[in-house]
Amino acid sequence: MRLDPAVFSASSASPDTDLGLLPEWDLTDLYQAIDAPEVAADLAAGLDRAKTFEASYKGRLAELAADNVPALLTAIRAYEELEDHLGRLISYAGLVYSGNTTDPARQKFYGDVQEQITTAGSHLLFFTLEFNRIEDDVIEAAFKTPGLEHYRPWIEDLRKDRPYQLEDRVEQLFHEKSVTGRGAWNRLFDETIASLTFEVDGKELAIEPTLNFLQDPAPEKRKAAAEALAKTFSENLRIFTLITNTLAKDKEISDRWRHFTDIADSRHLANRVEREVVDAMVSAVRDAYPRLSHRYYVLKAKWLGMDQLNHWDRNAPLPKADTKVISWDEAKETVLSAYGAFSPDMADIAGRFFEKNWIDAPARSGKAPGAFAHPTVPSAHPYVLVNYQGKTRDVMTLAHELGHGVHQVLAAPNGALMAPTPLTLAETASVFGEMLTFKSLLEKAQTKEERKIMLASKAEDMINTVVRQIAFYTFERKLHTERRNGELTADKIGELWMSVQGESLGPAIKMQPGYECFWTYIPHFIHSPFYVYAYAFGDCLVNSLYAVYEDAEAGFQEKYFDLLKAGGTKHHSELLAPFGLSASDPGFWKKGLSVIERIIDELEELDG
Repeated sequence: MRLDPAVFSASSASPDTDLGLLPEWDLTDLYQAIDAPEVAADLAAGLDRAKTFEASYKGRLAELAADNVPALLTAIRAYEELEDHLGRLISYAGLVYSGNTTDPARQKFYGDVQEQITTAGSHLLFFTLEFNRIEDDVIEAAFKTPGLEHYRPWIEDLRKDRPYQLEDRVEQLFHEKSVTGRGAWNRLFDETIASLTFEVDGKELAIEPTLNFLQDPAPEKRKAAAEALAKTFSENLRIFTLITNTLAKDKEISDRWRHFTDIADSRHLANRVEREVVDAMVSAVRDAYPRLSHRYYVLKAKWLGMDQLNHWDRNAPLPKADTKVISWDEAKETVLSAYGAFSPDMADIAGRFFEKNWIDAPARSGKAPGAFAHPTVPSAHPYVLVNYQGKTRDVMTLAHELGHGVHQVLAAPNGALMAPTPLTLAETASVFGEMLTFKSLLEKAQTKEERKIMLASKAEDMINTVVRQIAFYTFERKLHTERRNGELTADKIGELWMSVQGESLGPAIKMQPGYECFWTYIPHFIHSPFYVYAYAFGDCLVNSLYAVYEDAEAGFQEKYFDLLKAGGTKHHSELLAPFGLSASDPGFWKKGLSVIERIIDELEELDG
């Protein structure tokens, strides 16, 4: 089946005229269609090039490092080019699939490409494994050869994996079985979530519109949506429980073979962040629950005239909040003007996403839920997916994802090996973009009530980003720890979920029956175990960074752009040093959390 390029053009419009014309991305910068001859040709060429690369270099890297460094440099560049070539294909397949995960043609295309990329990758797997067996003194001497020093950040990062890599054939088996293992369970989760329907007021809705009702001004609609979510989730508990148990066991097997000592150590390694730094952050956030979420939700219950909020009231708008639908054009102007006030260059880069149809905005049936910015490959450009429905929170999501997009554009010149940024730093630009947008809107508040509503909205976003994500991380730690003792029942997983929710949300939130199933739809638990703490890391980092910006003399923007341009070439300590910040400083996290506390302080004063 051919997917016509027009499917991905910006000429499509949402039927909701209040939102205006919602763009759908144009993927033809990658390929014209899934059956375009270039796709098949590039897949075949990728496999051929991978086989040739393996034949040319396998078993020779130590020799080249010692006696022929220019040839080693040629090998690294060829490997990087192959990463870009294969990355373009899997990026395209993933984006096509995200547009409608329930479409059989897209499902097959994504699965076929994934399999063929995995096959090609099996011929490249030797390269990093063998590279890591080269002696340190040989590598250090090789850096003196012109050109190799450019790749030092990638090589040094690569060598951090040495203690955890396995014998080559075991690594190859892990790699090839990922398609029928973790990859298959991920697809099952995605396609299950996208196919679910939820009955609200007699209408069958997909997950995004249903979740959107949790922000509705009418309590009865919020309740109906929450009950519909609980009903459908509970009806599908068996499959979500199986997926969760299987993937947790899959991770335990990998961790055991690789000799990771803590259940989250593989994530810390991938994030290039020390376990002690993450533990300090988690401890600081959990200690702050009573001063943050507990205190805020007491205030919100009072504003809504309730002794306790039901769990479906957590994101309800305040009584006098402006709940008008924000059109796409207004959202675009809001974000770009906020970016432009900070840096015209930042607004210019973000503007390209609108001008060149790099954004997919409508909430369609079958479309992947949530939002993301996909960097694709350095030889192309990023794409952004949102499910835009006209809420203030949707505008903030747009600002968040465009922050990622700007970061990805600026980091791309580092090349396929060094452009990718660890998750902890990847959230910096996105959260900073949100903060710029929020501050811009706050300045326009004309009354005390408007300011209160804006501050409350920001407090909620920060609680969702910091408190809620650390609660998610705590839940994952409990789940993966318990899974090592055997399979978990749905009731047990629900019990773990409710324990961390109660701790983090506090006594002002009443969790009604059904909420014990709400762990089922969080994609990060499935796709990227322990990813979630990166959000809290990014939020606290940006709070500290923004404080520096507000007090800074001229030159902050240039230093900030240097941070983004670095991509994955520098450790977080190197990137934060120019701003006088250090994530290893015990006071760093308290400084970031104090920003949230001060917002809640002001809300209490405004309320008084």
